Amino acid sequence: MPQGVFYTKNQWFDENPALIGPMDHAFWMSSVVFDGARSIHGLVPDLGLHCERLIHSAAVMNLAPTLNAKEIEALCLEAVRKLPPDIDLYIRPAFYAEEGFINPDPESTRFVLAVYEAPVPPFKGFSIGVSTRRRPARDMAPTDAKAACLYPNSARALREIEARGFDNALILDPNGNVAELATANVWYAKDDIAYTPMANGTFLAGITRDRVMGQLRDAGTEVVEAAVSVEDVLNADEIFSTGNYSKVSPIIRIEDRELQPGPITQKAYALYMDYAKGFSAF
Repeated sequence: MPQGVFYTKNQWFDENPALIGPMDHAFWMSSVVFDGARSIHGLVPDLGLHCERLIHSAAVMNLAPTLNAKEIEALCLEAVRKLPPDIDLYIRPAFYAEEGFINPDPESTRFVLAVYEAPVPPFKGFSIGVSTRRRPARDMAPTDAKAACLYPNSARALREIEARGFDNALILDPNGNVAELATANVWYAKDDIAYTPMANGTFLAGITRDRVMGQLRDAGTEVVEAAVSVEDVLNADEIFSTGNYSKVSPIIRIEDRELQPGPITQKAYALYMDYAKGFSAF
């Protein structure tokens, strides 16, 4: 297990704590929401926004948060400071329900925090293929929450696409437009304009996505949110992803087409990493 610290029930642990059993609602009804933030060598950009989104996700799933966003952020910072400052960490606060039948009992909501070593992938790129899986419509699933129950569909898309030799899956929405990747938001550039799928409620429009959107616009790059087709992405000048795990990462192959990290991708990466320098946890 990677180096990490864990917090639950007012205690800190150095090892993965045992939390639930087969009668707990979260075990068999997936009443779990979480969020993911990063410590990059002690830098914690947008940590507060991730904690605020966790509170929103809990409300969507009928959970009653036992801590507010500021209290969660303080615990996350305390966890980061317990670990060496020269490593990359994944910061994962979560709420889950212990009781209920189909609906979780909000009053049984519990909090747990896991902060553990997880290196940020290098800026070298990855490959994607088009998946046959679709994101659910917003009236079919809690798509406005970062809910654990949404991730088995991503796992199916990844299994399908990895069997074809790709690293990640390009997933469409119910109308056949591009939604996102299995694990991150997707962007492409064409004729010096950056495009990303319009937030239509079928996928989580990420915090890093929104941050990069504002940074690119402030730096003079035109950014367009639009209905994106597979053909748009296949014919792009460059493609990249944004997300908490890798932040900004180039996509260097889509199906049978090879690409190189382009100027907008490199600009987005540089802008984000420079922004992160203003958020030291130490």
